[in-house]
Amino acid sequence: MSNLQILQDKLNYDKTFDCVQCGYCLPACPTYETMERETHSPRGRINLVKMVAEGKATVNDLEDPIEKCLGCMACITVCPTNVQYGEILEGAKEVIDEQKEKTQLRQQTESFLFDEFFPSGTWMDTLGDMTWFYQKSGLQTMAKLTGASKMAPLHIEEFEKVLPEMPSPKRRRERVKRYIRKRPSTAKVAFFTGCIMDSVFFYSNENTIELLLRSGAEVLIPEEQSCCGALHAHTGKTESAKELAKQNIDAFEKENVDYIINNAGGCGAKLVEYDHLFEEGTEWHKRAVRFVEKVKDFSEVLVDLDHLTFQKPLNKTVTYQPSCHMTNVQGVTEAPLELIKKIPGVELKELDRPDFCCGSAGIYNIVNYEESMEILDVKMEDVCGVDPEGIVTSNPGCLLQMKLGVEREGLTGRSEAVHLVDLLMEADPQ
Repeated sequence: MSNLQILQDKLNYDKTFDCVQCGYCLPACPTYETMERETHSPRGRINLVKMVAEGKATVNDLEDPIEKCLGCMACITVCPTNVQYGEILEGAKEVIDEQKEKTQLRQQTESFLFDEFFPSGTWMDTLGDMTWFYQKSGLQTMAKLTGASKMAPLHIEEFEKVLPEMPSPKRRRERVKRYIRKRPSTAKVAFFTGCIMDSVFFYSNENTIELLLRSGAEVLIPEEQSCCGALHAHTGKTESAKELAKQNIDAFEKENVDYIINNAGGCGAKLVEYDHLFEEGTEWHKRAVRFVEKVKDFSEVLVDLDHLTFQKPLNKTVTYQPSCHMTNVQGVTEAPLELIKKIPGVELKELDRPDFCCGSAGIYNIVNYEESMEILDVKMEDVCGVDPEGIVTSNPGCLLQMKLGVEREGLTGRSEAVHLVDLLMEADPQ
């Protein structure tokens, strides 16, 4: 096989011909709307991939348009020819990552982050514990007063001020691995805790477990689970994503459960696509298919079990900001809305464009901050139009992004961003 054929295979060249350049994707694409460039639209990116695969353009020509793609997959929901844009995008990212010249420092940094930091529960706990100390010791207050936080790279100072309160190290260690209610269980589920969800939104994870228990489920937390691999796949590190998928399949196969539950739209989107990582007909593909069949967002299971009655009226107006990956990849749209509508005293005001991305997209808002903020501004204009007291979402990246949007718009005190599980628990479900 020639080098060009190998490149074409990695770029999913054969799949680019499904795109007929009709333009249906253009109105759905957030980066095309904010950047107003054909190369930053889905069809433009596909055309560039095709040109690189044919030797008519270089990988360098492809890098910026691909890196600026949110990966929100809004384009696949409107595409009339069923273009597999996600596979084309990840193939392009893999090629870019392989051919990009990197300094030794960058290689070492990426190796630490992707091979050691994100897949490690110990490192994630350490991140949470360090953030707790930063919040409780007075360092956060001092950093704000002295302006020291502004010295942090990658606009970290913008995000650290909207982080939720962290649990103490002692509280984090108290979590058990198996939860059973005294009454007979209606389902046996395994909970995928996620890396960022468990380190930064620990209490939201605890609320998810409690909601499942109150619905009558038995909940297990497999100890050997790891990062879902979404960040690895989205940065072109396909082999690392495969290894993480294998580790999670192994960990969850050991438990004979009805469902594998997640509460993070981005994680869930990667989990339901594990079968795409392996060649059809292989043993790992068969195991991945069985794994995927059990993956559910927590909201789907709560609706299916239908055992919750909310006791406390909240008397507030809210709007729902759906995670792109939850909507466009997992296909979960109605269950969260059903749960919100069950809460007494809550008035749900729908956004004009609920499916428009908030601009978070994993770590996109960190590595492409300015572009992300332009997209967030469009989203917040929509939010301000319905003027809610609460902005509800179901993904950690979206949640931090919407918290930042509230801060940027000067809405602190008037409106707040909240994970759906926390809103449900506030209403005292029984």
